[in-house]
Amino acid sequence: MTFDEDEPQSVREERFAAERRARSAARKAAPLDSRGAHLGAVVVSVALVLLGRYGRLAALGIVSSVFLLWFAAALAWAHVDGDEGRHALRRAYNATFGWGGGV
Repeated sequence: MTFDEDEPQSVREERFAAERRARSAARKAAPLDSRGAHLGAVVVSVALVLLGRYGRLAALGIVSSVFLLWFAAALAWAHVDGDEGRHALRRAYNATFGWGGGV
């Protein structure tokens, strides 16, 4: 998004809206790679199993609640962004567990 002080506000808003639509269309058309998210989900699952196994129920509840709320927020964001169905779920899954690609 470039900014020109001399252009009218209505022209600038139209240009920004067109740029947002183009970015949204590109994001929806891009394939979602979930390999890193799968690894992140496995790491979280193992951590939750270990917390449950060793009796750390308070930590188990806190960690699982954080990831549940994170996923719910990401799913709400995907729906607000215009995604529906399976694509919205995949975007939320990647947003929640996608950090696993860096492990």
